[in-house]
Amino acid sequence: MNRTHTRTRLTTAAALATTAALLTLTTTACSDSDVDKAKDRAASATAKAGEAVSSATEAAASKMAEVKDGVDAKGDVKVDGPTKNEDDRTTAKITVTNSKDKKADYTISVNFRDSDGNLMDTAVLNITDVEPDQQKSGTARSNRSLSGTPKAEIGKALRH
Repeated sequence: MNRTHTRTRLTTAAALATTAALLTLTTTACSDSDVDKAKDRAASATAKAGEAVSSATEAAASKMAEVKDGVDAKGDVKVDGPTKNEDDRTTAKITVTNSKDKKADYTISVNFRDSDGNLMDTAVLNITDVEPDQQKSGTARSNRSLSGTPKAEIGKALRH
């Protein structure tokens, strides 16, 4: 998925969240000034959420771009989870199986999505020194607390 498509989805998700918040607040607000204040708070919250996802996505893309001579290894990677940890971050156990005949390192981007498939966060995990025909695991951790019950998926996996 290219950046333009990701930003379009994020903008659409933010707009839907803002609309839902405004509809809820409009029906419960007592006066026009309450509605205006609610609109401002909803817009601010939506903007911050969109900025956090955009920032995490850009940081992950930058880390993935640092890998030189990486080969697509998505087929070597499995996700277990996610779960919430003690600091309310979402984590997922990532296991790689080195299918090649020499030791390898893996750099993996993990996307956390809500139940509608909207991107909530992205994390990058490095798993190093995986021996041939062996497995090794690591934990991907969200950059912030995520609401609901997110799903974890492999965005990109590079063997190098």
